[in-house]
Amino acid sequence: MIAIKNGRIVTPHQIIDGKTLLLEQDRILDICDFDGAAERVIDAHGRYILPGMIDVHSDKIEQFIYPRPTARFPFELALKECEKELLQLGITTIYHSFSLYKDELLGKSPLRTKESVQEMAELIADIQNRSHLIHHRFHLRLEIDNVAAFPIAKEMISRHLVHEISFMDHTPGQGQYRNLEVYRDTVDKYHGMENEGKTFEEILEYHQNKEMLSFAQMQTLADLAHANHITVASHDDDSIEKLALNRRLGVDISEFPITEEVAQAAREMGFYTIAGAPNILLGGSHSGNMSAAQAIEKGCVDILCSDYFPQALLHSLFVMRDQYGQTLPDMVNRVSLHPARAMRIDQDYGSIEPGKKADLVIVDILDGYPVVTHVLVDGKTTSRVEYRGRSI
Repeated sequence: MIAIKNGRIVTPHQIIDGKTLLLEQDRILDICDFDGAAERVIDAHGRYILPGMIDVHSDKIEQFIYPRPTARFPFELALKECEKELLQLGITTIYHSFSLYKDELLGKSPLRTKESVQEMAELIADIQNRSHLIHHRFHLRLEIDNVAAFPIAKEMISRHLVHEISFMDHTPGQGQYRNLEVYRDTVDKYHGMENEGKTFEEILEYHQNKEMLSFAQMQTLADLAHANHITVASHDDDSIEKLALNRRLGVDISEFPITEEVAQAAREMGFYTIAGAPNILLGGSHSGNMSAAQAIEKGCVDILCSDYFPQALLHSLFVMRDQYGQTLPDMVNRVSLHPARAMRIDQDYGSIEPGKKADLVIVDILDGYPVVTHVLVDGKTTSRVEYRGRSI
């Protein structure tokens, strides 16, 4: 048995002081007064004890595979290095997002091919049976103009390689790119016109005439996903009409709704809503869309994800507490319990409660910033750090 004492235990509804957190093997045993003997005692020194964070949308792994456009590293090496960083950020479950794109208008990447997507999915499935630090899961992002990806997605779901699937539509004039000037600027920065050899006018014409997955095909994938206990998400919802269509499909999550009105409607219709934690640190959306902080204040965001910057998750919790008056338990729920519920794993993960898996993070505040000092995954200490210049 492990006893964690002198910590501020953050549960779904409150912060508990003066109690000891007891662990038995890989589970939380109790939160109680404890004066008995334990095989091991961890002194939290007044720091916060949080449930391990669950990041349901992250493409950080791409930066480890391709730190430079011409420097490609093996997938397994990248995964093992990436999890070291994620662990120290307090992320104990990660849904690695890999995309199946048809064109290269929004970034030339050999990672967005059938071969790369399948290789990473198979690696993630295999790594669970070997040495690893955190829980790795696979999030398949399917661009709906990639009609050829339909049989690929079906096969991957049937082979149990997918843990989350999202339908994306980056067509200009709607969704994330309702503003065509924002789309033009984005395509320019990704060298999309150069990659495809098209003028901006030709790109718009291409989008007007492209083939898309049918509703029946998306319905087939959504039904197959649910039959395999896989969560289904939509991406960049920008209207009530689109939400209604997604409701018919059986979509579970509205990722990055464009406006507060759509986010609120999504919640009222029964969707989980997701915003990016980097949005909070930046003071708003880098695409000119909904402010995550304001949406949280208005109660229309359930989950925060890291998107492209996993460092943002932990920082966003304390920014929202200190600058926007949110309670720490409510914010922690947005990176732990709520994503666990959305991914259907909350029977084991997502909160500090007796009987659940002991995925825990101990957090200190140094120089005004939250830092991780301990991480336990399945009750096993996988990270232990002490900062210099601090005497305990």
